[in-house]
Amino acid sequence: MAKRQNEHLNLGDALKEFIKENRLQKGMDKVDARAAWIKLMGNGVNNYTTSVELKNDILFVSLSSSVLRQELSLGKSKIITMLNEELGKDLIKKLVLR
Repeated sequence: MAKRQNEHLNLGDALKEFIKENRLQKGMDKVDARAAWIKLMGNGVNNYTTSVELKNDILFVSLSSSVLRQELSLGKSKIITMLNEELGKDLIKKLVLR
């Protein structure tokens, strides 16, 4: 059995290394973006959210209410800022509400 190079990694560092070695960061970013939307928008918005999908640096959110879509479109830049703060990095550059 071969010894690992870094035996003294903590679990968090080991997971980050695994994600990096297996090129899983894009998938993790998609999951994190969806979780951030759910957390920040609350039940009122989430009840009308049908899908949340991150493609490159654009977050596509499908809503079943045209009135809510219009309301949220007025605060797109603030929503992007809040989501990026929650994610801890500048992941989302544009928000598309459909």
